[in-house]
Amino acid sequence: MTHDEPKGGNREDALTAWLRQRLGEGHLLGDDAAVLPELPAGSRMVATVDSQIAGVHQPAWLAPRLAARRLLAVNLSDLAAMGAEPRHALLALSAPTGEGELDRKAYFEGLLEACAENGVTLAGGDLARTAETTIATLTLLGELPAGREPLRRLGAEAGHGLWVSGTLGESAAGRLLLARGARVGSEGGRWGVTLPDGLPDEFTFPARQAIWRHLAPEPELALGRALTGLPGVGAAMDLSDGLATDLPRLCRASGVGAEVDATALPLAAAFQDLCTWLDAAPLDLALAGGEDYSLLFTLRPGTPPPMGCSRIGRITEDDITLLEDGTPRPFPTNGWDHLSP
Repeated sequence: MTHDEPKGGNREDALTAWLRQRLGEGHLLGDDAAVLPELPAGSRMVATVDSQIAGVHQPAWLAPRLAARRLLAVNLSDLAAMGAEPRHALLALSAPTGEGELDRKAYFEGLLEACAENGVTLAGGDLARTAETTIATLTLLGELPAGREPLRRLGAEAGHGLWVSGTLGESAAGRLLLARGARVGSEGGRWGVTLPDGLPDEFTFPARQAIWRHLAPEPELALGRALTGLPGVGAAMDLSDGLATDLPRLCRASGVGAEVDATALPLAAAFQDLCTWLDAAPLDLALAGGEDYSLLFTLRPGTPPPMGCSRIGRITEDDITLLEDGTPRPFPTNGWDHLSP
């Protein structure tokens, strides 16, 4: 870890000493840069970087352990979309000191737990101080083993089926529940969810599922690996900003259009009823809610799809349309935009 903290109290040195002890023998921390192991012959490195800003990408009150796990998960999703194996991470953590101080040890505990679960080694990073907001940026390095071609956004062709993994819109519903007062906390070492006042009992399970889907996404690493070995795969990417934003990106990269069937969009159980209580349109959340971290991909006709995936449409020559009750309409473009005010 490099530094930007005041030297007087040696707080940074104490934290990094604790971190080295926590990592144990063989850790890569201690120099100005990490020397990474040589890749096996024929393997290639894949790199991604993503940030989580408290109060922007996640609730400002979110427990440090969960915030760290979420940061790793959104990066892992990028590697899943390429079919790569996660290997090393570099964390730049800027957080307040004094009033509102981040529990940095708890943050690192959460990160290291998630790293261990996914075969990731923390190789280094940077510590800094901010006035108010915690900003965490993770660079994640992955490996494409010899002989494995990366999944790319280009490669979709007219006639391909358009597929998606998991369900859509659930994370957005979880975000709305948090805005209504839902909270997640830990007591006695166990995580618990407090649901908004007035939520009907029959919505308890789908509401909890939606909240966890938003706060603790599960990247599709296994599916990404499976797709790299499946003949007939065209293009692929992860759905982080919503289908309304990400599908046009895939189409632009491949130089094609698409037709999406609104009735084919996969929704979680009781999702539509939960949306009614939230006063939200299920189709809007499924298309534009974002942060599903599912994989969107195309398959040549006749290619057997992986389990747990749904065909939501097809690739066309040009234009992107949405079929509603059999009628083609212009495809919405109201997904997440990181630079919108």
